[in-house]
Amino acid sequence: MTQTTETPASAGDPQPVSDRVPGRRRGRVHRAWFVAAVTFVTIIGAAAFRSLPGLLIDPLHQEFGWSRGTIGAAVSVNLALYGLTAPFAAALMDRFGIRRVVAVALTVVSVGSLLTVWMTAAWQLMLYWGLLVGLGSGSMALAFAATVTNRWFTERRGLVSGILTAASASGQLIFLPLLSWLITRHDWRPAAVTVALAALAVVPFVWLLLRDHPADVGQKPYGATEFVPKPAPVQGAARRTLRVLSSAVRTGPFWLLAGTFAICGASTNGLIQTHFVPAAHDHGMPITAAASLLAVIGVFDVVGTIASGWFTDRFEPRRLLAVYYALRGVSLLFLPMLLAPSVHPPMIFFIVFYGLDWVATVPPTLALCREQYGDDSAIVFGWVLASHQVGAALVAFLGGMARDAFGSYDMVWYASGALCAAAALMALVIRRRPAAPVAAASVAAAT
Repeated sequence: MTQTTETPASAGDPQPVSDRVPGRRRGRVHRAWFVAAVTFVTIIGAAAFRSLPGLLIDPLHQEFGWSRGTIGAAVSVNLALYGLTAPFAAALMDRFGIRRVVAVALTVVSVGSLLTVWMTAAWQLMLYWGLLVGLGSGSMALAFAATVTNRWFTERRGLVSGILTAASASGQLIFLPLLSWLITRHDWRPAAVTVALAALAVVPFVWLLLRDHPADVGQKPYGATEFVPKPAPVQGAARRTLRVLSSAVRTGPFWLLAGTFAICGASTNGLIQTHFVPAAHDHGMPITAAASLLAVIGVFDVVGTIASGWFTDRFEPRRLLAVYYALRGVSLLFLPMLLAPSVHPPMIFFIVFYGLDWVATVPPTLALCREQYGDDSAIVFGWVLASHQVGAALVAFLGGMARDAFGSYDMVWYASGALCAAAALMALVIRRRPAAPVAAASVAAAT
C-alpha cells in the first residue's frame, strides 16, 4: 500500500519530507506503515506477559498451596489495572510522547515479572504480577494501538486497528508453546524470566524506530489531504482523562460500549485465557496440549481480527458486534461437552471458531468510539477498555472461586454464554450519529 505526499498550502507549516528532499521517488511506501510495523512488533514482544497467567495457576497451586481463588485474585488485579491504566496512558502519550511511555512501561513489566522468581508469599504475587505487570501492561494496552492509528492514519483505520489488535494474538502464538514447554520440562521460574527478557528486548525497537507523530518526519498522516502540524504537549494528562470520562458517562453509547466490552473481556481474557488450560487439565488433557490449543486460537485470532477490520471499513459496526457476540455465546454453551483428555475434531472446530471471534470485536468498537467521540476517541476507548479488563478481572477471580466451590468450570461457561447473548442485544441499540458529524469527528480524530 502506498501513499504520496504534497506540500501544504500554509506557509507556516513545516513542509513534508517528500517536498524537501529532491529526487525522492513518488509512490514510496508511506512512513505510517513502518510505524504500524514497529507497533505490531512491540505488541508481539509485550504479549509474553499475556500468555503466562493461565499457565501459572496449577504450578503455583502445587508449589505454594495457594488456592485457585487466591491466584485468580492476583490475575484479576493484573487485568483490572491493565484496563484502568489504559485511558491515563493515552493521555500520557499526548503529554510525553508514545516512545517514552511505552519504553518505561516495558521496563516496568520486565522488573515485575523478574521479581516473581523470588516470591514466597501470595501478597508478593499480588504486588509483582498484579500491580507492576498490570500497570506496565496497561500502558501498552489497545489505547496504544488506537493512538498510533488516530495519529498516523486517516484512511484504512479499520484495517490498521485490526492488524495491531491481532499483534497480541500473534505474540500469544509465539510464546504460549514456549512457556508451556518451559513450565512442563523445567519450572515456572524460567518462564517468568523469559517474559522479562522479551519485554526488555523490545525497548530498543521502540526507542530507535517509533515516532510520535507524522510531523516528526515531515509527512502527512496516511490518506490525509493536508499536512497536520504536531500538536503541543497536552498538560494535565490525568485531569484531561477524567474530564473526558466525565463527559462520556453522560452519553448512552458510552455505557453500551463499556457494557459490551466488559462482557468481551469476561469471555476472553478472564475466562478462556485464564481458565481454559486448568479446565482442560481437569479433564485429563496435558498442559502442553491445552496451551497449544490456546496458541491455535492465536493463529485464527490474527485472521479474524484483520478480517474484522476490513469488514468494519465496509459494514455497520453495531451489526458486526451483535453477530460476533451472539456466535461467541453459542460456542461457549457447547464447550463443557467438548473438554476431554485428548484433542478431537469438535474441540478443534471450537478452537478455530473461537479464535476467529476472539478480538474481532475491537475494530468495530474502535470505529464506534471514533464516530461518537471524535478527537477524544482514544481516551474514551481507553475507558471502554478499562471496562473490558474489569469484566475480565471479575471472571478471572470468580472463575477460580467457582472451581474451588463446585469442582468444575461448567457453571462459568454457561453464565458467560448468557452474558454474550446480552452483549449482542446491547450492541444493536447503540445510537448512530448522523453522517455529517461522523465526517467531522473523523477529521478531528486525525489531528
